[in-house]
Amino acid sequence: MKAPRVDLRLAHGAETRRRVLARALAVADAEGLEALTIGRLADDLGMSKAGVFGPFGSKEGLQLAVVDEARRDFVERVAMPALAEPEGVPRLLALCDRWLAWAGEREGGCFFAAAASEFDGRPGPVRDRIAATVQDWLDGLASVIEDARRLGHLRADVDVEQLAFELHALELGGNATFQLLGQRDALERARRAAFARIEASRAAGAPKAARRKKAGAPRRPE
Repeated sequence: MKAPRVDLRLAHGAETRRRVLARALAVADAEGLEALTIGRLADDLGMSKAGVFGPFGSKEGLQLAVVDEARRDFVERVAMPALAEPEGVPRLLALCDRWLAWAGEREGGCFFAAAASEFDGRPGPVRDRIAATVQDWLDGLASVIEDARRLGHLRADVDVEQLAFELHALELGGNATFQLLGQRDALERARRAAFARIEASRAAGAPKAARRKKAGAPRRPE
């Protein structure tokens, strides 16, 4: 039986795309999506401009690919581990915990908070992709809250959309204070506030949430 043929051009193209995306995401984390240029990435990677440009077709195409790569990283490091937790409040606590850990580990904090600030007043495909990703997060958060209410972990009168909004706002506030003001305890303060808000929504008689081991600790800024 013959071994399957490997198209080396496709393999090389995929590897090139991965290299460019990894560097582009690092630049966007530190300086924003508008800092991405084909020339800069070519210099950073020791590649031709055509080699960088090829997989994406345009600066906008590159920006969209970077947003998608940040989303993939978020799903892999935040959403999937949290969804492995038991349904209800344990899963909700894990989502908040891992979101804050993810923000604290990144060069520029939460990628989507920074990208939203950069593009919220600029209509177009990049803004739409960022907005869709943030909306997916809010919808997912609300879904987990609804499950916790259905299971009797949270009170029946809890406003699901309002609680999702408040938890998201606390996370964004912690991220902004950590990044802009350099307050090293900001993400931990946001974590405590989010957990307290969830605890205040507990159904009567529901067991108290076990103290969670943090998913990660912020390492920046110095």
